[in-house]
Amino acid sequence: MYIVHVASECAPVAKVGGLADVIFGLSWEHAIRGHDVEIIVPKYDCMRYDHVWGMSVSHSDLWVPWFGGAIHCTVWFGFVHGRKVFFIDPHSNDNFFNRKTFYGCHDDVMRYAFFCKAALEFMLKSGKRPDIIHCHDWQTGLLPVLLAEVYQHNGMWGQRVCYTVHNFKHQGIFGRDILDATGLGRPDYYFSPAQLRDDNNAQVLNCMKGGIVYSNFVTTVSPKHAWEARHTPQGHGLGATLNTHQGKFGGVLNGVDYNTWNPELDGFLPCRYGIETLDDKYHNKDALRDRFWLYKSNKPIISYVGRLDDQKGLNLVCHAAHYALSRGAQFVLLGSPSNNAIYNQFAHLRNQLGQSVDCHIELGFNEELSHLIYSGSDMMVVPSVFEPCGLSQLIALRYGTVPIVRSVGGLADTVFDKDHAHADLSMRNGFTFNDLNNQGLESAMNRAISLYYDYPGHFRILMANGMRSDYSWNHPGTHYMNIYDLIRHK
Repeated sequence: MYIVHVASECAPVAKVGGLADVIFGLSWEHAIRGHDVEIIVPKYDCMRYDHVWGMSVSHSDLWVPWFGGAIHCTVWFGFVHGRKVFFIDPHSNDNFFNRKTFYGCHDDVMRYAFFCKAALEFMLKSGKRPDIIHCHDWQTGLLPVLLAEVYQHNGMWGQRVCYTVHNFKHQGIFGRDILDATGLGRPDYYFSPAQLRDDNNAQVLNCMKGGIVYSNFVTTVSPKHAWEARHTPQGHGLGATLNTHQGKFGGVLNGVDYNTWNPELDGFLPCRYGIETLDDKYHNKDALRDRFWLYKSNKPIISYVGRLDDQKGLNLVCHAAHYALSRGAQFVLLGSPSNNAIYNQFAHLRNQLGQSVDCHIELGFNEELSHLIYSGSDMMVVPSVFEPCGLSQLIALRYGTVPIVRSVGGLADTVFDKDHAHADLSMRNGFTFNDLNNQGLESAMNRAISLYYDYPGHFRILMANGMRSDYSWNHPGTHYMNIYDLIRHK
């Protein structure tokens, strides 16, 4: 099967969040099964070009219709750790992707509307006719619209679209100027509630809604989150549209790249280990304490690794630090604040706890350090407000680090409570809580810390259960192939 992923990110060359990891992992899973897989992303000036091999011009004279004229583009090709990637490079005064940033510009919707148009124009002019075009998040929501309304009439009539929503919070709101720019026109048609009109504001259009309405199948990144998006506020206003199109909507849990996240292979670790050599994990615990000058004792290390934004339950993250210390544990945080207010919040926490020999707060992101924390910690907290899939709990499980999570989204689909889960005992791998408050978090942390101290053998069973879990791209890869087969033959 010939599959093309169109996305705004691809790890590690253009990575902001988990979307980049999905493109990297899923494309490789399908490629090693023998399918022809390509990726199309913008050519940002802030990409990690050191991860692109053999960069060369694939298409030097691509003219993309735009606002009644056309913008000249070059399309580059290169290998990103074995993945075949095309990079769209527009040459215009708009400098769409020469901003020293990926997102956050006032004209982001216009930038990615152009990217959708350019990706289709490239496929059309270069003769590429994939069986499946897999689009991701709001940035590519207009691509299935353009394909159905324009490009299928110009020769691209056999392509099927799978559209994956990674985060419903950001949807790409726009006005009729994008219709004029892309050549879609017909504002009366697209402002219909059955088409692109935003469900909450009749004066604007919605990229993500376009992707849902026009795609052949829509997924989000866990089964639980698919239900939440339809039936709770986590759909951020798109619940009615999802219910209308429920027959082509489902959840597929993301995977983890076990070539990167595997304690038996991890080159960042002072000491590699597996289930049969689990005692070697504690050499990494010693190394983590040495790195942060933490006191060496029999205390458990509880950690948090990831972005610091409102989605992640930041007040609970702060409370977890205080509660861990009060219960005789150590606490380590590696977090990248999403804005200055959040930075100040955690800088204050660092100042509060910075003198403790049992706590370290590290603001920013460091890939090597994240591997050490996953391997050296005993437990990891993920108290998210919402979590479409979650990556940190999946990595923690692989490293024998017991997750303590709020039971939402992908967290509920992957972490099964030691005491209360309906799952078989061999599947139980962590601790969960439901209530978004300090008491809920404390209930789970208290049970985890008590088990660590009072029943270390039982705690070790949880560690091993987590390491045996298979959250690789194998199962998601199969699910997506089944979806592709379904829509190809409809």
